[in-house]
Amino acid sequence: DVACKTSNANSGIVHAGYDAAPGSMKAKLNIRGNEIMGQIAKELDVPFKRIGSFVIAFDQKDMITIKELYKRGIENGVPNMKILDRNELLSKEPAISDKVVGALYAPTAGIICPYELTISAAEVAVQNGVELFTDNEVTKIIPIQNNELYEIIIKEKSIKQGQEQICDKKVCSKYIINAAGLYSDTIACMVGDFSFKITPRKGEYLLMDKNQGKILNSVVFQTPSKMGKGILVSPTVDGNLLLGPTASDIEDKEDRSTDKSGLSQVREGALKSVPKVNLGNVITSFAGLRAVSSTGDFIIEESRTAKRFINVAGIESPGLTAAPAIAEYVAKVLKEAGLTLPIKENYKPIRKSFKRLRNMEPDEIEKIIKENPLYGSIVCRCEKVSAAEIIDAIRRPAGAKTIDGVKRRTRAGMGRCQSGFCTPKVMQILSHELGIPMEEVTKSGGNSWMVTSK
Repeated sequence: DVACKTSNANSGIVHAGYDAAPGSMKAKLNIRGNEIMGQIAKELDVPFKRIGSFVIAFDQKDMITIKELYKRGIENGVPNMKILDRNELLSKEPAISDKVVGALYAPTAGIICPYELTISAAEVAVQNGVELFTDNEVTKIIPIQNNELYEIIIKEKSIKQGQEQICDKKVCSKYIINAAGLYSDTIACMVGDFSFKITPRKGEYLLMDKNQGKILNSVVFQTPSKMGKGILVSPTVDGNLLLGPTASDIEDKEDRSTDKSGLSQVREGALKSVPKVNLGNVITSFAGLRAVSSTGDFIIEESRTAKRFINVAGIESPGLTAAPAIAEYVAKVLKEAGLTLPIKENYKPIRKSFKRLRNMEPDEIEKIIKENPLYGSIVCRCEKVSAAEIIDAIRRPAGAKTIDGVKRRTRAGMGRCQSGFCTPKVMQILSHELGIPMEEVTKSGGNSWMVTSK
């Protein structure tokens, strides 16, 4: 599914832009992405809050780093930053540890839901004519017709009678954009491009219940290290509180496990910054993987070994922030590679989100249930998600086909009980809407079946 890898599990921060090295692709595209994110979020009807961020210092050594970040931010073009002393910081965020000595404040930072942003963009693409194939694995890329065309060999996966079915198919294209995340180096190797390597960097998180969501007004970072921005504490656009991530380089590109050591590091780091966090209100833990490139920067260019093959690789932090700017940049690279890019006259940039019961007033709820009684059938009690919303999420462009797909689109299963109540009901709706038996309903595609027999 779209948004089921790196976009599914990250901090959801729209960074101000003071962290990346001046002159780097990360710095340039961070600033531009931050600048246009508000407009993108508005067009895609995705919640985005520009709540600002603090990088906090616990001693004078940290303050030296703070001043360096401020200087770097000025060079990168970050507006309205301030260095605050202890009293100024605590007046803005009283829940922060009183052991702080100062902070860097960046008001242009914000928060967004990374998977909702990604899914919404996919919906707009599909409504404008893009063909989307999920559960399709690229296994080989072959140059044909005197290297004027690429033949892409794909394994298509499906579930039939409770068994995973795989068939090969071919797609031909003159241009390829390699935006394969953790596997972008694998895809590049298929065309003889061995110029970079991707290393997964695991980050473990703790998600707090919504009763912790109002402890902070802004994103709180610790002073960064070479491995990243440290343990953050941040509100989410959905009202929870997020703690993390850790940062450890690993080999397995599918290892999203959490362990006692990593989660202890998250707890200790979060309490160091915000002692008032009540760790008794953790509702889940999870891990995400960042695609760290061997070059130390985003790789966005036509391959030097394969014409019309565009690498978009190593998109780690601030990749989410930079995403809209990366899209603009890739369009320029494609044009330079020879692709004609006429403006589509009937392009539809606007996407409207489905109606969410949890955001409605009582009179609105009463009215919508009269129009469609399925809004009165609550599937997820924790997040107040109705059957009507789940059906809409399945039927929309780039719609959900799995339990996790429904979860990312509607939040059914993301509440305090973590899908303990709603999973069977979601399965029933998926079975009915997709026209498949319950045995073919999967958690996340592939062979992740929920039941094996009646």
